[in-house]
Amino acid sequence: MPAPLSPAGVIAAVRDGRAMPDGALAAFAAGLATGEVGDAQAGAFAMAVLLRGLGPAGRVALTEGMRDSGRLLRWDLPGPVIDKHSTGGIGDCVSLVLAPLLAAAGAFVPMISGRGLGHSGGTLDKLEAIPGWQAELDPAAFARIVRAEGAAIVAASPDIVPADRRLYAIRDVTGTVESIDLITASILSKKLAAGLGGLVLDVKAGSGAFMKTRAEAETLARALVETAVGAGCPTVALLTGMEEPLAPALGNALEVAEAMAVLEGGAGPLREVTLALGAEALVLAGLAAPAEAEDRLARLLSSGAALERFGRMVAAQGGPRDFTARWREMLPAAPVVAPVFLQESGTLSAVKGVELGRIVVELGGGRRYLGDRIDPAVGLSDVARIGTRVGPEAPVAVIHAADEAAWQRAAETLRAAVVLGGDTAPPARILGRIA
Repeated sequence: MPAPLSPAGVIAAVRDGRAMPDGALAAFAAGLATGEVGDAQAGAFAMAVLLRGLGPAGRVALTEGMRDSGRLLRWDLPGPVIDKHSTGGIGDCVSLVLAPLLAAAGAFVPMISGRGLGHSGGTLDKLEAIPGWQAELDPAAFARIVRAEGAAIVAASPDIVPADRRLYAIRDVTGTVESIDLITASILSKKLAAGLGGLVLDVKAGSGAFMKTRAEAETLARALVETAVGAGCPTVALLTGMEEPLAPALGNALEVAEAMAVLEGGAGPLREVTLALGAEALVLAGLAAPAEAEDRLARLLSSGAALERFGRMVAAQGGPRDFTARWREMLPAAPVVAPVFLQESGTLSAVKGVELGRIVVELGGGRRYLGDRIDPAVGLSDVARIGTRVGPEAPVAVIHAADEAAWQRAAETLRAAVVLGGDTAPPARILGRIA
């Protein structure tokens, strides 16, 4: 038996593109979790992976090693366990609709979610706009709610994938965030540690996404699907467009309101993408045939079953028991709410999605620094869709701000973030499928 590679040996092997013995990357991941691998070694490893790559087998090995660096969830439930992950965008509140919708269809959804990252909002931040709702649950409470209500959306506990927690922080300060291999291992290690029987991925492309082009998104989607399947988790990815906000609102309470509108039967792109992802999940879970899955989910929305399940989930996590009946009066509202008009009329042909997300951060709806406190009420609503007319008579959006000065700053940025042009067709929402 050859001696196991030291951390320095692993780094050199990745740097030189050499094969490594079985278990080398898993041992390196374990060293990240325990501290045996130092910060300098972790940074050198991340840079070597960025520059040379790990290859498909190496991605699987690193992902499995990071998954196994902490506690693994095990489920004994009377139905399939499935989840969804999005690579992030603007106005993306799919999880708030999809988790209770899948639960209403008979699946169990233990959704471990995150907070806002850069211009992209976080699912936990959005749900915390609901009075009393709690993201931090102990493992026993998490398991109890999933079993009783079919779904729970929680923050990762510190003992879930500690190797990723360590490596992610180092990537952030070493210029290695963009590595496809490290992105893949980071995303999937957390999802696979949740004990899933299937996973649906929403990989976004466009001005409001982290992947700006369809080609970039497809490269990531293929890496994610191949790695997840290689690690034993059936997985499908949809490529979805993010040339404009998915829901016509950005900001925590405002996006909860958009999710509630869909749960109450509303139409629009948010519903379209949710149903497409949900149909893939039902098929993976063995709960529906491809030809009937989307129709089944649409009926669960129309009947109010998904709304009722959402209410149960909110109450179980500390929110009001009557939230679904009184959500309009319960969600926080900003003191300054006013539309923004442009001086000239025209057809909205493009929006600078990252700038829209940054407006919300500057208003206080996201974090510029780790300890920043979020204002759940601020953001943008009624954001005009690409292909519609805007100008002095038709606003481009409504800004919700804490004061007049913040509204003025946001309005100036917003006017510079939209592009007028000729007739433009609405952008496609579903760009492709990878399995």
